[in-house]
Amino acid sequence: MAQFVFQPVEMNVIALDIGGANLKLADGKGFSASHHFPLWKEPTRLAEMLEASLAVSPSAEVLAVTMTGELADCFTTKAEGVCAILDAVEQAASGRKVLVYFCDGRLVEPQTARAEALLAGASNWHVLADYVRRFCHGKSGLLIDIGSTTSDIIPVGQGGPLALGRTDPERLAACELVYTGVERSPVCAVVRKLSWRGKSCPVAQEVFATTLDAYLLLGDLPENAEDFQTADSRSRTKKNAHGRLAHAICADTTLFSNEDGMRSAEAIREAQLQQLEAAAKQVLGRMKSPPETIVVSGQGEFLARQLVERIGKRVSMVSLAEELGPEISRA
Repeated sequence: MAQFVFQPVEMNVIALDIGGANLKLADGKGFSASHHFPLWKEPTRLAEMLEASLAVSPSAEVLAVTMTGELADCFTTKAEGVCAILDAVEQAASGRKVLVYFCDGRLVEPQTARAEALLAGASNWHVLADYVRRFCHGKSGLLIDIGSTTSDIIPVGQGGPLALGRTDPERLAACELVYTGVERSPVCAVVRKLSWRGKSCPVAQEVFATTLDAYLLLGDLPENAEDFQTADSRSRTKKNAHGRLAHAICADTTLFSNEDGMRSAEAIREAQLQQLEAAAKQVLGRMKSPPETIVVSGQGEFLARQLVERIGKRVSMVSLAEELGPEISRA
């Protein structure tokens, strides 16, 4: 089995995380970038997008790869997705060495990753959990990473991640992966009803709005009038978020007041916190000893902080955004 072991020489490495909606890059020396790319819509353009991203990145002799994009529904199986993604990476690498991170902590050659595709897919949670153990100082810890699409709740020990599951279905069953995030989760998947005129109204089962809209109204996520990656392809502003939440109950802004919008946003936040709290308690209940440190990270770190307060653990809390900066933490 081909397995790579780093030699004690200086090498420049660019790490790539290839998701279904975003491409992320970092070099461990201060550079990071995140680019929106809907892989499920344009899988044949992945190599082109990677080439463009690498062209404006620091030079590197090695590309180290993690991915979650193999789950995109443009692929019929995860193995097909892993192989397609690695084909695109090798094309974009232009002769540079490519290594793939397995969800058991190994760095392997692409041919090994193709042969053991289930270990190559969705491995970024493992590398992050392995990284954050440095903040736990050899003692029991917990990682809470809340992203735009999913959340990870991973116990960490002296030797690395102590996760019960490895593949996505195993991790979902173990509550270590919670498929909810602060931007892309459809509102209709988070709540059944929203506040309207002092009463509750059922939510339409349609992607009229996402959690991004709730956190825009609450001020937890910033507005960006140039960003159109929203449920209705209108810009990422509070005004448009209000309209999208109105559509979630088949209304519009003439029928859905600002107060309705804020109360709905609060209800969406509360529903996500309840879901995450239930998962966190399942994970904590399996740990041999309570965590002494909880590391919070991701696009939704603000929600992870609230979750730590909800689970009532008096522990040291480490913020990756504070340790690394928000852009590097996200990537």
